[in-house]
Amino acid sequence: MGAAWLAVTVAWLGWPLGSMALMLVHALTGGRWGAIMYPALRAGIATLPLGLPALAGVMLGAGDLYPWLHPDGGVGLANGFYLNPPAALARAMIYVLAWGVLALVCLRGREPGWIAPAGLIVLGLTYGFAAIDLTESLAPHFSSSAYGLVASAGAVLLASAMGIVLEGARASTADLLRDLARLLLGLTVLWAYLDFMQFLIVWQSNLPAEAAWYGPRLRGGWGMVALCLVGLHFVLPFVLLALPSLQRRRPVVVAVAGLLAGMEVVRNFWLVLPGRPWAQIVLPVLLSLAFFGAGSIFLVLRPGMRAPSVSYRDERGDAHV
Repeated sequence: MGAAWLAVTVAWLGWPLGSMALMLVHALTGGRWGAIMYPALRAGIATLPLGLPALAGVMLGAGDLYPWLHPDGGVGLANGFYLNPPAALARAMIYVLAWGVLALVCLRGREPGWIAPAGLIVLGLTYGFAAIDLTESLAPHFSSSAYGLVASAGAVLLASAMGIVLEGARASTADLLRDLARLLLGLTVLWAYLDFMQFLIVWQSNLPAEAAWYGPRLRGGWGMVALCLVGLHFVLPFVLLALPSLQRRRPVVVAVAGLLAGMEVVRNFWLVLPGRPWAQIVLPVLLSLAFFGAGSIFLVLRPGMRAPSVSYRDERGDAHV
């Protein structure tokens, strides 16, 4: 059950935290894309409290997930000073506190421009280390300096895709829709580049501890999932979003955004579930997805949660809402 909770938690966590990152970036840069997606970003951030029961579910099964939590599990680990129960608990408390404060600031009704620079730094550091704690540490001997960056890029991509799915209809002109398509294309390329470079470095190094991380994720049925991720999480979205004629077609842009959001969820399942019996994970994963899905739908549709919108100025200097 712990693996199911962990898989769904890491798949969902990118939405509220990625939404928070996008809102903070928009507070610094402005732009039409943020004005269109602002209600959806607020709704995404509002799902953050769902993480409390999710975190409880992960902690209940942590002993079966993380070998370094066992009394003798940290013996021989070069990073034992980091992977130990007291340090992990302290970091979890820091994550919850930092994310809670930033969420309150982002949801208070005004753009968080005054806290955006520091907020982005805090969010980037905490989410990167949280990704290491939650999924990379499943194999405590595996090490990748890009792991947190890959996870962060995936979270922002997920939040952007969800924002376009929820608010793509508000792009009243072809130029606005093109802005959203180009944003999604750039984030897709960024995520694919970081993830591929991590894989390439591990493949070139050919170290047993690092190769063991990819082994179960590239064999059998999970190997087919990996191929689907290459094709449906990068190649197909890249081709569709790179064509200028399709960037102005609302059904194409929204459909690609939905595909990217779904594949980001599948990718996080691919990180956690390989090596575990299917019979033990299918039902718990479905139940966990139902919990998050129902909770997220309730918060997104809650009256007033997706308001207010923010204004922006077009190329001529005219203000819009």
